[in-house]
This record gives sequence, structure tokens and C-alpha cells, in this order.
Amino acid sequence: MTISENFTDEQKEYLQGFFAGLSTRKLAPFVGVLSDRRITAAPAPGLENEAAPPPTTEEAVFGTPLSDLCEQEIWKLEQHGLDIWDKLLAHAEENKFPDKADAFRFRFHGLFYVAPAQNSFMLRCRIPAGRLTADQLRGLADVADDWGGGYADITTRANFQIREIAPKHLVKVLLKLQELGMTSRGSGVDNVRNVTASPTAGIDPSELIDSQPYATALHYYILNNRDMYNIPRKFNVGFDGGGAISVVADTNDIGFSAVTVPEGKSVPPGVYFRVQLAGITGHSQFAADAGIVVKPEESVAVAAAIIRVFAENGDRTNRKKARLKYLIDKWGIPKFVEEMEKKLAFPLQRLPVADCRLTHPPIPHGHLGVYKQKQKGLNYIGAAVPVGRLRTRQMRRIADVAQNYGSGDIRLTVWQNLLITNVPDAYVETAKRSLVRIGLHHEANSITGGLIACTGNTGCKFAATNTKGQAVELAKYLEKRVALDQPINIHLTGCPHSCAQHYIGDIGLLGIQVGQSGQQAEGYHVFFGGSSGQNESLAREVFHGIPFGELPALLERVLKVYLAKRTNHESFKQFVSRREVKALQELFSE
Repeated sequence: MTISENFTDEQKEYLQGFFAGLSTRKLAPFVGVLSDRRITAAPAPGLENEAAPPPTTEEAVFGTPLSDLCEQEIWKLEQHGLDIWDKLLAHAEENKFPDKADAFRFRFHGLFYVAPAQNSFMLRCRIPAGRLTADQLRGLADVADDWGGGYADITTRANFQIREIAPKHLVKVLLKLQELGMTSRGSGVDNVRNVTASPTAGIDPSELIDSQPYATALHYYILNNRDMYNIPRKFNVGFDGGGAISVVADTNDIGFSAVTVPEGKSVPPGVYFRVQLAGITGHSQFAADAGIVVKPEESVAVAAAIIRVFAENGDRTNRKKARLKYLIDKWGIPKFVEEMEKKLAFPLQRLPVADCRLTHPPIPHGHLGVYKQKQKGLNYIGAAVPVGRLRTRQMRRIADVAQNYGSGDIRLTVWQNLLITNVPDAYVETAKRSLVRIGLHHEANSITGGLIACTGNTGCKFAATNTKGQAVELAKYLEKRVALDQPINIHLTGCPHSCAQHYIGDIGLLGIQVGQSGQQAEGYHVFFGGSSGQNESLAREVFHGIPFGELPALLERVLKVYLAKRTNHESFKQFVSRREVKALQELFSE
């Protein structure tokens, strides 16, 4: 070692001796020496840690690193679906279809590019609580005629869809909706879908509460709060006021179901909503009771808190695990309720279901027929719309019936049909005849009255079968051969997404491709015994992979055996529920 000439001779001798001594010792090597030769990354107390490397913080969405996000979440980060108006204008101007990412974003405006089933767009509206006016129905008919395929479909969320829209008409249909006082914003992909309510809200003599104002209030809260458009997956909310027609609240992510709390309980007596969470029947699950009751005026705040907890903690890495169900499976309901309570300005009221007085069960197929309203001398008429499809001529004539014989008020239901309300006693028979002339009917015991079908493969790329066309064919076949004396629901869904909720039908049909004579053919798995509400149960698969060509005869045999062997006029659900699957297979195969 070279010693600097600045040291004295004495200092030089000392240093040379010191280093010579060090060279004879074996020192333990430093463990974990950093690249800058420092030996620790731990800071001295009270001082900045200059030894530690600078932090490398990756951008995250609610704690999920960008590198872990699924592609849809990346698309939302690159450009949110609400911020694409210029793109909509450009696509309309150039009459062109969007790429994969923009097709996703367009759905934030209710515009669905549905290729390859149809090389066009589908418009899905938002109709809070399913209520619209005669003028709005006429306006939707104009949209379908001027820019669509001349028809519209009522959905299982009490809503309308219009198909066969060319790109050049995208902006026109959105502006027309606004002129009608309507919107389609947030009706697709990662948003809260159309908020449903009891279709007889405000007119039902048996309801506990008019649920429509609360559904509408939540609808506008969502429209006016941007963070409500940033959730991991689709989200459904339903309000059931306890009337004659079910809104199947227990199939929603949030179900608000009206109950009465009597005197002597831990909360003041009155009408409340019980909260149910994480219904998703396509994944074989009904909503579970959350153990709380909320005052009706608190329901919008509670819904917003639930949605925000889901937004902040739901899975954004795996679309198959991104629904509310999976967060609650991970946490459990008690923890979820604790987290949502942190976002509220008031405490939640816990109360067991046993301390509540539940509503009476809804009327089977109460969405069809004539019923008295709570308003003296007025009635509502439920009209069956086969598989929910209406031609524009029918839409305009329905609007005329509603305006000429009622108040112009029309209610859509989750059963894919509609109600005309406020019909005076003197006009009921005339209104019924008018509906029949339009091509609708009002008979609860018909096969057609209980048919529900999703879009099917003529309009949806996921569907394996032509559900709407085959549903109509099936109904025509059965109605000629089987006379029912009580209602039966038949739900046809084209894929496991179960938009038509086959698990809650008396008869549920899940579309598949089956092998037949060496070729692929359209067919169905057949389920029996589903229902929702107080006697909720998931239908059980009884027959597997039945080609559609064999299905009408099979169901004819099933219904005839049921009618011949039932006990005490029991319902179809009761008949099949008291038998094991094997016994049903043997019984219906005789």
C-alpha cells in the first residue's frame, strides 16, 4: 500500500505496521453487501435511509398491480368507456366497426357489437323499474324502424334491446334516446345494469311499499357518480316491494326485499328492506341474507356502499372470478357488511329473519291477466309477449291501448312481458280484445305465458341454440297437445351464462351442441323444479344432451305424466321436488 507523502515518518511507520497486522488476520466477509458497497439497507434511527435503493412502486388499481390486471381492466385504464364520444362520432362518420378494445368501451354506452351472430350493433336501454310511457314506446319503435331491424326484445331485466343497427347510426340512436328522456349509459359490461323493481309498484293492493321511487333514485345516483362505472364485472340490483308479482330479487347481486318488523323487536316497528347479497343463479347461487334491515330511505346509500366495497376489493385479474359472489366467498358476509358499514354515515341495524314478518308469496304468473289496483275502479292487465319479442307495429298499437284505455303507463317485467295500468273497469274488456288483436294474450295457464328465452345464437355469439325460435316452436307444439290448469315456467337459455335463468324455471333448458347421426345438432340439458323467492330452489338436471328434435315429444310426455299422477292438484315443482332424479328419469321414460 502506498502511504501519502503528507504523513510524518512516525505516522508512516505506524500505518505500515497497522496494515501489516490486518493482513495476518482472517476476517469474516460481510454478508449481503449492497452493490454500492454498503452493508445494510436499514436506516440509522431518525435518519433517512440513504443505503436503501429507491422504491420501485408499480401503478395499481385498488391495490392490484397493472401487470396482474386482465385485459379489460387495461382497456379501461387506457381509455375509459365514458370518454369515447369522439370515437363514436368517428365510427359513425366512417360507418366502421370497432376493434376489440373499443367494442368493449362502446358497451358503456349500451352499444354492443354482436358479430359474428349479427354484423351490427345491438342497443340496450336503461329503463329504471321497467316503467316507460306510451310516447317513449312509440319512440323506441321509431328507432327500431329507422335504424334497426324493425323489432325490439324485452329482457329479463325489464328492459328493451334493439338490434341490427349499422355503425353509421350509432350517434343517432343515442341522441334519439335522450330526446325521449331515456338513456343506455352503463347498460353493458362492467357496470350496474338496469335497476329493477316490482312491476306493480304503487298500484298493488298487497304490496308493503312502493319500491319504484327507490329503484329510480338508485338509477340516477349511478348515472351521476362516475365511480359507479368502475367495478370489476356486471352488477344487478332489484327492489321487491312485496306485491303480487315477483322481481326475483334473490337472483341479484343486491336484493332489497320488503318485510314488516312487528312491535317488540330490537329495531323500531315498520316496513324495512332486508338486504340479500351475491345472487348469481348462472353460477348456481341465490342471494344470501346479510342479516340486516334498512329503512327504505337508506337503501340507495346502502347500495352505493356495497357497490364501492365491491369496486375496491373485487378481483380484477380473472374475469371468471370477478363477480360479487367470489369476494363474499373469500371474505364471508360478516366481514363484507363491516366494510360497507365503514362507508355509511349511519349504523346498520342487525336483525334475524325470524324477527321479521315476510310478505305473502307472489301470485303464480301474476304478470298475466286482469287484476284490481289499489286505486278504486282501476285495473292493470298483464299481456304475454312470446319470448319477449315485439314488432314495431305491435309496439305502437300497445302504446295506443295504454293511452286510449289507461293512463299511458306501461310496465315491463323480468318475465319478458308487459303490464298496461290504470285501466278503468268499463274499458277492461275492450283493452283485452285490443291486445288479442295485436297478437298478445293474457292467459296465465298457457305454455306461451310461461316462456322465457334469451337472445339465442341468432343474435349472441355465446349461445349454442336458437332459443327464441325454438321456444316458439316448442310452445306451439305443446299447446296443441297439453291442457294446463295452472302455470308452468319454461326457461330456455343458450349458454351457461344463463341470461334466461334456467335454474329457476319449472322446466329449465340449457342449450348445447350434441352429436346426432355423426353431426353436431342443437340440443338441451333438461332441468326440473326451479323457483325463486320464499321457496327458492335450483332446478336439477334430469335429462342430458337431448337434441331439440326430440325435446317437444319428451316435454309432452313429462307434462302428461305430471297431470295424470300428481296428488291433490300439486304444482309441477312440488311434483318433481318430492322425487329423486333417478326416479324422475324412470317415471318420464315409461
